[in-house]
Amino acid sequence: MKAMVLEKIAPIQTAPLKLMDRPLPQPGAGEVRLRVHCCAICRTDLHVIEGDLPEHKMPVIPGHQVVGTVDALGPGCRSLQLGQRIGVAWLRHTCGKCEYCRTGRENLCEQQNFTGYDADGGYAEDALVPEDFAYPLPAAFADEEAAPLLCAGIIGYRALRRSNLPPGGKLALYGFGSSAHVVIQIALHRGCQVYVATRGENHQRLAREMGADWVGENPAEMPVKVDSAILFAPVGTLVGPALENLKKGGTLAVAGIYLTDVPTLQYERHLFYERDLRSVTANTREDGRELLAEAAEIPIRPHVTRYALADANRALQDLKADRIAGTGVLLINHT
Repeated sequence: MKAMVLEKIAPIQTAPLKLMDRPLPQPGAGEVRLRVHCCAICRTDLHVIEGDLPEHKMPVIPGHQVVGTVDALGPGCRSLQLGQRIGVAWLRHTCGKCEYCRTGRENLCEQQNFTGYDADGGYAEDALVPEDFAYPLPAAFADEEAAPLLCAGIIGYRALRRSNLPPGGKLALYGFGSSAHVVIQIALHRGCQVYVATRGENHQRLAREMGADWVGENPAEMPVKVDSAILFAPVGTLVGPALENLKKGGTLAVAGIYLTDVPTLQYERHLFYERDLRSVTANTREDGRELLAEAAEIPIRPHVTRYALADANRALQDLKADRIAGTGVLLINHT
């Protein structure tokens, strides 16, 4: 099979992903193989490639927003069928036995591992996934629409939950990339008002087109205090301004897997009056199932920019330079 492989950590500007022929993977016990149709790109892929996250498997095939159809079943598979369309997300394995797994917090499991990081992912013609960590996909979405929901959507959904947004409340989004452009659709559907602070004309234009009540680059110019906020941009210097823009009792959720250092906070200025600062760590499978169900009901329609698999380096370069409005999606052209 063809795959884009990372052999060593390097800046994305050096085009470190190489198009290679790899053996067709064979599913083990409890695993299925899917014929990949497409795979959305994600800023977490950049963090893996460029070494912002500690090195795990190497070489590795990145990609954890994968859509395809099942074409092989490993021993013991019972719930999925050949030809069924499924999605693969970031969370790939948990122990199922620890205190976190037993209390609905499998995203905190000490033995968890991840697609495109601990195991090969979806920048390839074929991929493996444990059957229990695959998502049957609603028919409401085309392949390219479903792919961004499998990380951007799921993480955005969990971040929205962690932000404690009240019904009809005011929500601030800092950064308007792939996750934020899914979250705004959910928030507006729930009758909330959304305020967006983001760089780049493309991101600002998309936020306006999608119905944001205010869009600007400078958080200090946001015209109202908000009930809840989500920080999607991996920029620690935004934590203070985002906390200042909260109402009393408001909550800021930090959604990224990586964040630059947060400057010193002042208790009365940033945290007093019961303002909460919360992190977001991966997701549970229940988050994924709930997001896909609500997204189909709305229905959410991600904005996508299409790339060929062989152009994965260019796609990620565009992502890093904020040239993509919405989500970049790699299309797999099987020959």
